[in-house]
Amino acid sequence: MGRNLTLKDGQYVARCKERTFLAAAANGHSIVFPEADVVVSSGLAKFYKGGKEIWSCNVSYAATNFEIEKA
Repeated sequence: MGRNLTLKDGQYVARCKERTFLAAAANGHSIVFPEADVVVSSGLAKFYKGGKEIWSCNVSYAATNFEIEKA
């Protein structure tokens, strides 16, 4: 699903494409590493860990830069 540039509203799990914390940090994704829950609504992807929002971005960025799977 990550190759699709859009995501429909819903709940997902995002996994970093980077395989190490250092690689994720270099790309600005360390807060998400190795994975986080994602809620997509109205073109915005909000990332959560432990029920707390940690980051957000537009759905195109999320779909391009993370491995996204339906929760």
